Amino acid sequence: MIREDTPSLSLSSSVSASTQSFSSLSNLPPHHSALFSVNGPTQHLWLQELRSEERGLYLIQLLLSCANAVACNNMEYSNVFLEQLTLLASLTGDPMQRVATYFMEGLAARITKSWPGVYRALNSTQLPSIVDMLSARQVFFSVCPYLKFAFLTVNQAILDAMEGEKVVHLIDLEASDPVQWLALLQALSVRPGGPPHLRITGVSERRAVLEQTGQRLSIEAEKLDIPFQFHPVHAQLENLDIELLRVKTGEAVAISSVMRLHPLLAKDSRFSGSAAHEASGGTIDQVLRTLRCLSPKVMVVVEQESSHNGPTLLERFIEALHYYCAMFDSLDSTLPQQCPERVTLEKHLFGQEIKNIVACEGVERVERHEKLEKWRKRMENAGFQMLALSQPTVLQAKRLLHCYACDGYRLREKDGCLTLCWQDTPLYSASAWHA
Repeated sequence: MIREDTPSLSLSSSVSASTQSFSSLSNLPPHHSALFSVNGPTQHLWLQELRSEERGLYLIQLLLSCANAVACNNMEYSNVFLEQLTLLASLTGDPMQRVATYFMEGLAARITKSWPGVYRALNSTQLPSIVDMLSARQVFFSVCPYLKFAFLTVNQAILDAMEGEKVVHLIDLEASDPVQWLALLQALSVRPGGPPHLRITGVSERRAVLEQTGQRLSIEAEKLDIPFQFHPVHAQLENLDIELLRVKTGEAVAISSVMRLHPLLAKDSRFSGSAAHEASGGTIDQVLRTLRCLSPKVMVVVEQESSHNGPTLLERFIEALHYYCAMFDSLDSTLPQQCPERVTLEKHLFGQEIKNIVACEGVERVERHEKLEKWRKRMENAGFQMLALSQPTVLQAKRLLHCYACDGYRLREKDGCLTLCWQDTPLYSASAWHA
């Protein structure tokens, strides 16, 4: 469902059309065209008369042109494009205006990173707090199907793989949300033959989150009369010692990774050019091989389905613009433009992701999303084999999407994997693997 004041053409389609012709526009000097004029008594008046669709297309062209100028280190053009963007972008406008706000901020942040003192001063009070991030995540879970799709897919794949098992050891690579496992406990409590003895090992860098998660799950397991243990592992995933997981003989092992693997790709930037590190396969390959040694019956991987890890700014920028235009468009079908919860979600979750993709490099750039085809190669190189998601998983995912009062969500099933899309744009993929 698209609002009447948004373009009839999908935002991601508009980005596709615009990228075909933006190169000639981005090379046009500002002082040679009234399009980029920012001087004179009638400055900017024509911008206010643009219709929504015209404004959306113009914003896309401005963003692409500005990204090109920033990539070329042309500060004069960058400044002109950013000034134009500030006149049209809006935190409470239509999806394209809101997307433009965060990409504009990302480009500006990238420029100011050339002056570390200026950058730190401008951003000293802009980092979201833990409360902000948790609030944004809660909104994301409650109003969109994306996290529910991830949790549902992981849980059903685990239930399928653990059918008949008496002792189950579940390893959560990012123990940040007990909601997922509360649903699994409910499902196990009514399993034919009774629930298994369940042990959940949560891996996290945040000790307080581990404690809260363990307490909540233990209380729920006791209510449901499920034999249960929670084992917290306070550690960074890239430095995970397999002995800390305490996998015992006779346990059936399952591993959950919900948007947890892509940040590991940033770790390898520290060793760029190191022959020894490249020969070892890099951090992500080392972690996957370590997990493979646990002989899991199932490992479920959910990741953002886009290429935000390209080597050049412009490549990443275009891919990210496609992706987040679709995401913001989907949010518009659920939350009103003036809704404070929507602002919280976009600012503290997606806005931070966009800024990281656009402004950061090296180990700072952790939002290195890649497509399923690349994760497939990594999993296979580590010794995993594809495990097709079951038809009950597919049916549950379809039922989930039917709960939303808009028809923009799509589910793609291919080669045993599932991809959740908005219109024709893939946003999240889920795949299952076994040792």
